[in-house]
Amino acid sequence: MTTPTIQAVREFLVDLQARICQALEAQEHQGGFNLNGDGASDAKFFIDDWERPIEQGGGGGRSCVMQGGNVIEKAGVMFSHIYINHLPPTATARHPELAGRQAQALGVSLVVHPKNPNVPTSHANVRMFIAEREGHDPIWWFGGGFDLTPFYPVMDDVVHWHQTCFDLCQPFGEDIYPRFKQWCDEYFYLKHRDEQRGVGGLFYDDVNTLSMGWDFDTCFAFMQAVGNGYLDGILPIFEQRKHTPYTEAQREFQLYRRGRYVEYNLVYDRGTIFGLQSNGRIESILVSLPPLTGWSYRYEPQAGTPEFELTDFYLKPRDWLPSTK
Repeated sequence: MTTPTIQAVREFLVDLQARICQALEAQEHQGGFNLNGDGASDAKFFIDDWERPIEQGGGGGRSCVMQGGNVIEKAGVMFSHIYINHLPPTATARHPELAGRQAQALGVSLVVHPKNPNVPTSHANVRMFIAEREGHDPIWWFGGGFDLTPFYPVMDDVVHWHQTCFDLCQPFGEDIYPRFKQWCDEYFYLKHRDEQRGVGGLFYDDVNTLSMGWDFDTCFAFMQAVGNGYLDGILPIFEQRKHTPYTEAQREFQLYRRGRYVEYNLVYDRGTIFGLQSNGRIESILVSLPPLTGWSYRYEPQAGTPEFELTDFYLKPRDWLPSTK
């Protein structure tokens, strides 16, 4: 793997982070419905450039965080490019051939927690990993995806989200959307709750020539399609739902459901576990957590309510685009 090739991936990721931050700030500045009557704010992303200690391998990144907005309560859009001298157990357990190699990991990861319960929480991640050892061919792969976690779902939004996934996958093969859609359903699953985290989207890992038959350029092109596809998916939903009125009771339900998000990220999320085991930057690793959340003992929504419909219908794996079968 040549340095210019890795540099091209890095340049795309840096630009992607900047474009996503700009688009999210625009949503905040345009405003939306808010219980306090002030739907817009001048909140901006705080930019925090950081370096990884050289004794841990070096590298660094840029953490962009916006919090306290009236449309977006908290958003973290994180870029990192780190060097790893000693791979953590999460990496070598899945890939024993990585033992003894030095590695680089670079990517953009984001979570957006809107204030209005009618706007879903969204998550996206695109990343590249490469491990090298003198005298051996490099081992590399791409991973990522994006997924949607609504509190008061609207079918049109869910269909639009999955249509975006389908459309970006089509140039890469007819089987890509159903394959990575199913992987997303299986990955974002809270086993201890027997419940999906949200309505899914795309998830993929270990994408390289060996697994997909794609050369490096095709794998990189897919990363770009997924990264760009996130904004195509989420911005129309923001525009449609951020002006929808909501009540204090709906806000409380949103905080309750955010508890599931916290449970998943701390118990199952592979990126969180990898970051903790590789002595990652803790503020960047846990920035995905919402600013406010809640738990209720044995809460049961009443049948026939939107809150009941969320878990009874939407939080179950479905073919949201039946025509794609």
